[in-house]
Amino acid sequence: MNIELHHDRNKAPLSEAYFWEIISLLDWSKEGDDEAVVEPAIARLASGSIRHILEFADILSEKLYALDGRRYALQSGEDAWSPDRYFSVGNFLYARCCVIANGEAFFKDVLDDPEKMPKDRSFEELLYIPSQAYQRKTGRKYAYTPAFPFETFRRIS
Repeated sequence: MNIELHHDRNKAPLSEAYFWEIISLLDWSKEGDDEAVVEPAIARLASGSIRHILEFADILSEKLYALDGRRYALQSGEDAWSPDRYFSVGNFLYARCCVIANGEAFFKDVLDDPEKMPKDRSFEELLYIPSQAYQRKTGRKYAYTPAFPFETFRRIS
């Protein structure tokens, strides 16, 4: 006997695998035009349920939070964290976005080995995928707070 729950992908919770599938849609042939790079991911997410858009935001926030630590900030390049100078938390957030934008395998590699953190690289546009998909889907302003804080910089100190 087979039991299949949530045969309709749009009614099931957004899985980790589907999150990474959406990330894999980033079109790096359009590098230099970040909006064009994320467009296929926005289109896919907007074609699904509102629930999936919000769950995508939650999973993205969880991944960003997992990388929000001093050991990663120390490896982020020329502007890496140092106790004796200004550190841009915004730039560090965008560097963490770059890790996720490079896919699941790279994310796991960096999570396991902070020295693999990309140096002086960023991809801020990743943050806007859920809001753009939501606005496209509903025509309304996006006003959702994801499950994990990723702009707080709490894990550095």
